[in-house]
Amino acid sequence: MIFAVALFFLAIASGFLSYGSKEDGLDRQRGKIVLQPIGNVERAVVDVIERELGKKFGVKVEQREAIKVPGETFDRIRGQYVSSEILHKLRGSATLDERDKMLGITDVDLYTEGLNFVFGEAELGGQRAIISLTRLHQSFYSLPEDRTIFLERAKKEAVHELGHVFGLVHCPDPECVMHFSNSLQDTDGKSASFCPRCREHLEKLER
Repeated sequence: MIFAVALFFLAIASGFLSYGSKEDGLDRQRGKIVLQPIGNVERAVVDVIERELGKKFGVKVEQREAIKVPGETFDRIRGQYVSSEILHKLRGSATLDERDKMLGITDVDLYTEGLNFVFGEAELGGQRAIISLTRLHQSFYSLPEDRTIFLERAKKEAVHELGHVFGLVHCPDPECVMHFSNSLQDTDGKSASFCPRCREHLEKLER
């Protein structure tokens, strides 16, 4: 979910299942959202994200079969993967229709230049985004795992990054899902929904 600040002005910007809804009044005649698991990602988590995105964006959501994490995107010194390089790989290998959007979902730790880590990264107004589940687990911080908290975080990250892909920038409302999260506490403090201002802006962008 953290929308890499250092790249903000640079747009940082198979068996299918589908789910769609008109919740939140976002019924648009445009492409679908494609979920692309990268590496070992629990299917049940992807299912939860699928349902949430269907409700929030009001479009068809499809899942693709998982692909391998590109080994060349791994930084051995840091022990992390470079999010922007994985996005680049998705652009080169994962074909999309012109109006479709893609969310890559991975459970490896991500970072981008200038930041210690990122929860996610997106092409602002583009077609692709990626989120990492790794730092959303309580166990990452040596705390007892909490499934409910983890899934809520995953939904927020997914909606946030897809919001950027659909053209939304960060929101000053601390309860809006598009509010910038500088820490996990920021993520936990906001909702998984768009504020009225961002929802209105999203509708205008898609007209």
